[in-house]
Amino acid sequence: MDNRFPFRCFIDYGKGLVYPHWHKEIEIIYVIKGTIKIGVNDELIAVNEGQIFFFDSGATHYFLATPESERLVYQFDSKMFNEGIESMANGDSLKDVFASRENWSLNWPREVEKEMCQHLQSLYDETLAVQPGYVFATQQHLYGILMLLSRKVPEKSHLMKKALNDDSMKNKETLERMDKVFALIEANYNQGITLEEVAKYVGFSPHYFTRFFKKNTGTTFVGFLTEYRLNMAKSILATEEMPMIEVAEKAGFNSVKTFHHVFKENVGMSPLKYQKSIFGN
Repeated sequence: MDNRFPFRCFIDYGKGLVYPHWHKEIEIIYVIKGTIKIGVNDELIAVNEGQIFFFDSGATHYFLATPESERLVYQFDSKMFNEGIESMANGDSLKDVFASRENWSLNWPREVEKEMCQHLQSLYDETLAVQPGYVFATQQHLYGILMLLSRKVPEKSHLMKKALNDDSMKNKETLERMDKVFALIEANYNQGITLEEVAKYVGFSPHYFTRFFKKNTGTTFVGFLTEYRLNMAKSILATEEMPMIEVAEKAGFNSVKTFHHVFKENVGMSPLKYQKSIFGN
């Protein structure tokens, strides 16, 4: 990111697992296709097409691989704004505004969500065009976003604010352990990886690891691994044509029967029907 103008915008197709991380920049996610799975505040949420989610500076988060999804990602440092905005008329700082508002547009009035989407789409268009006055146009839309946050986006509840302040995943040791867990899953999801093996790998007993993983992801280890394997299966089905027994094996399911059952239960259709819906045959 350019220190002279600390803003960037890019498109992400959701093919890879993004490990738990945090950064000083504020980050806004605008889902333009499909659904993405975000881990934040000790829970896993599904943000749908047309919805927005933002992370305050320093907020820990991660993304599951979500094939067939697209999201626009915006990252910027508060120092790119005029210093006067850091201490607004009502006493709020820029950080206060982002920290105190509802992160997910699901909880906003629909007209506010629509207006915010327009600003975000215009920001992305400016990034692609890079016309004369690009910096001014970008700042204009960012100020528009700040205005909407300040005036129209609802505030978080008191309990949610406390949960954010108590963010357990900010602990460096926790982040490092979660990184190791995610890396192990990514490298071995297509093998018979077990909870006991992962617990031992990070130096925990199975019982403690079960609680640790649930606390920091909002889901069980088995549930997370199954979700990851399903997403890998979707990716294979959308890009390759092969027998279902091979798809099951490549995605980490121990039998085609189990694969078929789990896929249909979670996706709402059989793997073959899902593949036909993509290839249109």
